[in-house]
Formats: sequence, C-alpha cells, structure tokens
Amino acid sequence: MIDRNNLNELSRREERKFADEHPKSAEMYTRARKSLLGGVPMNWMRKWAGAFPVFVERAKGANFTDVDGREYLDLCLGDTGAMTGHSPDVVADAIAKRVREGITLMLPTEDSIWVADELRRRFGLPFWQFALTATDANRFAIRIAREITRRSKILVYNYCYHGTVDESFAALQDGVVGPRRGNIGPPVNPAETTRVVEFNDLNALEDALKHSDVAVVLAEPAMTNVGIILPDAGYWKAARDLTRKYGALLIADETHTICVGPGGCTREWKLEPDFVVFGKPIGSGIPGSAYGCTEEVAERISARIELEDCDVGGIGGTLAGNALSLAAMRSTLENVLTAKAFESMIPLATRWADGVSGEIKNHRLPWDVQQLGARAEYTFRENPPRNGGESAAAADFELERFLHLYALNRGVLLTPFHNMALMCPETTAADIDRHTKIFAEAVQELV
Repeated sequence: MIDRNNLNELSRREERKFADEHPKSAEMYTRARKSLLGGVPMNWMRKWAGAFPVFVERAKGANFTDVDGREYLDLCLGDTGAMTGHSPDVVADAIAKRVREGITLMLPTEDSIWVADELRRRFGLPFWQFALTATDANRFAIRIAREITRRSKILVYNYCYHGTVDESFAALQDGVVGPRRGNIGPPVNPAETTRVVEFNDLNALEDALKHSDVAVVLAEPAMTNVGIILPDAGYWKAARDLTRKYGALLIADETHTICVGPGGCTREWKLEPDFVVFGKPIGSGIPGSAYGCTEEVAERISARIELEDCDVGGIGGTLAGNALSLAAMRSTLENVLTAKAFESMIPLATRWADGVSGEIKNHRLPWDVQQLGARAEYTFRENPPRNGGESAAAADFELERFLHLYALNRGVLLTPFHNMALMCPETTAADIDRHTKIFAEAVQELV
C-alpha cells in the first residue's frame, strides 16, 4: 500500500525540483497571469503537474523542447490531437502550399471530395460533412438526430467525454441524472436533455430507451477519458439491437478510439452506427473534424432541409470545411495515419502496457493496465473497470499528480487528465523502455 506521508514528502521534493529546473517557464507564467485568465490560454492547462505549465518552444515527431531548453518524450500528444506526431513534414508542406493558395473560401476544393471518399472507404458510411472540432461534429449529428426522430433527449454513458457538448456533461448521482461535477454554467439541468446509464449495462440501457424519447445514443465504442473501459463481448451488437428496437440512432465518437486502426473501432469491430465522428488528429493538429452518416439518415435529413433555410439551421460555421483544414486532412489520411503506421504504433503500446504491468506485479500493487490500440493506461484498481462509475471511484488525484510530475521531471510527458500514454508514428521502442525505467523508479520510491 502507498504511505501517504511518504507520497506527500516525495511530491514536495518533485515540486521543488520542477520549479528549480524551469525558471523561464515560471517567468512566462508570471507574465501570462497579467493578461491570460488563470495564466493559461485554456483553463484546463492549469491541471498539468507542477506549480505552472511548461511553456513549449518547438515540437517535432514524438518530442518537444521547452523554453528552458529541456527536451521531452511526448506520450500525451495533445491528448490525441497530435497522434500523428508533431508537425509531420509531408503535412507541413501541404499546409504551407495551401496557405499560399487560399485558406478559407466558403467554397469547396477538390480535397473535400478526396477526404470524404477516403472516410467512406475507411468507416463504411457513405455521406460526410466537416466541422472544426469533434465537439461541433457531435453537436451537429445530435441536431440531425433530433430533427429526424422528432425526439428531444440524448443518451450518454456515465463519466463520458465528447468535447464540450452541453448535453454530455451529465452524470449519475445516486442513480439520478444531474450536472457532472465541475460543469460550468449549464444552460439547463442536464436531466432535461439527457439520459445517463453505465457502460456495459444492457438492462440499464434498455430501461432508458423504453421511454421512447431518446433521439440518439452518443458513445465512444470504448470509453477513453476516465481510463480505458472496454466493452464486454457482444455488448455493442446487443446495444445496437436495442437502439433499433426503440427507434434511437447511434453516434460512434471515434475521436480517441481512432487509435485502434485507420477506420477506428467502427471498422475493426464491425460496428453499425448511424453516425461516425472523427476529429482531433484528422488534420495533424490543424483544427478540423468530420461526421458521416448512413444513406437512410442522409435521405431523412435532406428531406427536411429547405434550401432557403440551409444556412440558419444551427449546423455549420463560417470556417467549417475550410480549404486549409481539408488540405491537412487529406495529407494526414494519405500519408500519416495509414495502416502501416498502426502496424508500428500498436505493438509499442503493448510494450508500454507490458512494461508498466510488470512493475505493478513486481511491487504487488492493486493497479491495472488496459490497452486500446495505440494507447494504454494504468488505473488504481486491481481489476479492469467495466464502467465510468467504477473507474472514477478508483481515481487518486494526489498519486496521479505525483507520478506525472515524477515522469515530467525526467523528460516524459503523460496526459494530465489521467494515466494515458499514446504512440505516434515517430515513437520508438527506446522511448517506451525509457518510460518503463522511470515508472519503475517512481514506484520503487513510493513503496
């Protein structure tokens, strides 16, 4: 077991080490607090381990360098946004060319056709549209689902994450739906818009769908933002049968689960969603996302859109589908997020998981490691969680923060929100072994 006094002492030591070794980042943070709310461009950047975030000077491939000249292995990769690796040369060249030829036009380019054809080939859904973020793509798919089903509610899984979709910031509290902890200024009580069930619970799913007011189930094929939670064998087939039985549609949000292969879980697991959403790494970090739908959905929504009103329906955005985003998407899909890339990335995630699991077993810790394609993660519970509630109950903020800071002080960056490591095409076996060594040293000091 972990001695809390020892943990606190080690944490204070690591915090001093971090402050001593990052004077320029500390100086920039002091400057930033005069004009940036909280001293950061986005509030969640405050969550990095340490008294202030590391300020980055440059990044390439699987590595980045901070303003103090310290170099890091990046296993966070922008929480999947840089799963391609930082600034792939081929994408950077395509972006530079497009910038010189027009960035945004409110008119299509040939790249949009190429990308849609490629997404159709990968995921199997015939029709596609574009947005700037996966959040927007999810919002737009939800609006379409509500319009064609004439139903008001959506259904999500407890402790899910789908960007900043208002309806998804709902959680179960003693079995009652309410705002998730930390939900800032919800426009309405999420109970009015959302039903929430635990993942892998088919009975709960059916009970929620029986009300016949759910337009769409919004789900990751495997949960990824509260630890990795894999579906039970046969879960998605049975869940898909239930949605059809009760007239609800299904959105597969593949923004993180694209880590399993070029066509995400939809392709690898032969899922049959009505919509697929894919964002974050689709443009190697250039903002962009896509959402696809079945022919039936396309026909139903097309029949309800009047040409005169197609620009004011709550779906779109002046910069959505811009030429720069589409050029980045095309180059990324054609050259970077290829089947060949996954052939190296997934075994590296296995190597990472095996290394961490081995150290957990060596020290007889009641922790678990899960892998999903090119990502892997450890949680502070003995058995794999089956749902968000179980995983959230095992969270240990102080312990997690120490392990992250320990790794950061030795040149390895993990995702700040949980214990996730992600591989990119530039990650190497030596990188993984480096993390395993650091993890082993941290655990040894803890116990």
